[in-house]
Amino acid sequence: MFVGLLYCLYGVVGATLLSGLWRLNLMIKRFSANDLPELKPLTNQDEMASVSVCIPARNESHAMTECLQSVLLSKYPKLEILVLDDQSADKTPSLIKAFAHDGVRFIEGTPSPAGWLGKNHALNQLLGEASGRLVLFMDVDTRIKPDTIGRLVSYMNARQANMISVIPRRDDGPRASVVFAPLRYLWEILFDRHQAPAVSSAVWMLDRHQFEQDFADFSKLRHVIQPEAHIAATYRDDHTYRLLMSSEKLGVSQQKKWRSQIDTSIRLLYPLIGSRLNRSLVVVLDLLVLSLPPLVTIIAGLVGISHQPIFVGVAVYLLGVVLYGYFLKHIWSRGWLIAALLWPAIVLQEAVLVVVSTIQYRRGRVMWKGRPVELPAAAVEAN
Repeated sequence: MFVGLLYCLYGVVGATLLSGLWRLNLMIKRFSANDLPELKPLTNQDEMASVSVCIPARNESHAMTECLQSVLLSKYPKLEILVLDDQSADKTPSLIKAFAHDGVRFIEGTPSPAGWLGKNHALNQLLGEASGRLVLFMDVDTRIKPDTIGRLVSYMNARQANMISVIPRRDDGPRASVVFAPLRYLWEILFDRHQAPAVSSAVWMLDRHQFEQDFADFSKLRHVIQPEAHIAATYRDDHTYRLLMSSEKLGVSQQKKWRSQIDTSIRLLYPLIGSRLNRSLVVVLDLLVLSLPPLVTIIAGLVGISHQPIFVGVAVYLLGVVLYGYFLKHIWSRGWLIAALLWPAIVLQEAVLVVVSTIQYRRGRVMWKGRPVELPAAAVEAN
């Protein structure tokens, strides 16, 4: 009886992983920036649209200097750099001001009005100060290379896009923040669809004039927990939104701490699921099913119930390693195999994060950089 249940479990997990691997292969080929001919630096000054790099910062003293240094190395000539201090309580303002002689504009953020999420208000203030035709929003934990902006502008021109976003690479070594990174971008890619396209908040670029025609500013999105996702879905309708997975040549990378990644996952997971308790339960059960086979196999072997399923369990485990490793190899420069071997633990961590995100949202306890995050009223009423 026990062996039969194990085989059923392995069958479900194996079929899920095989379908996931097939889907992942299609999506990576679609989003990969490795071989795109459009991703080349522009040489014709007439093709170079002015770009405003807009960076919202709140308590970012650990990463602010390195971020601005990477942006200032950009070779793109038509560039302005705006950094908004969103009422930081650390040394972030002084670090930003230290780059004033390099042309970095310091913007002192104002308190968020009622009904506004803090980050959305920061984005709105940056948009109001930007003068470039293209606006590049960028997280402080993100790094770019000298040719990155030129390549992105070239791609925007070639694809006639109104918005692009870039999933960053990890170029640092196999530290805990890398190996135990949540699965946010894997889910974005696997579940990309027309109504909810995959999107990255690390780096995303807008045609400012088109955005202002369609949205005016961020007022309509003031309470949306991931405004870039809503914008991407709008432009997906007319095929003017594009997602890229960064390559070494494109040069978008991220150095986000594990704690910060966990906080981001808690803030995003429940809304991404649809802010429904029943959906959270289904997702948690699915994740547990994906992570349990290796554990069940080990227990069955240790207690001597049956050694027969061990070979099947190992095969399913290796299939999971292939799927997760295939994804990681495309976004990590090194250390991806270590994390791939630990995929059951990573999936189990994701299940815990879904539970925590669900509980905290339903109790109104989600915080982001010291400020509360609340679901839109429509989502709360639906619950």
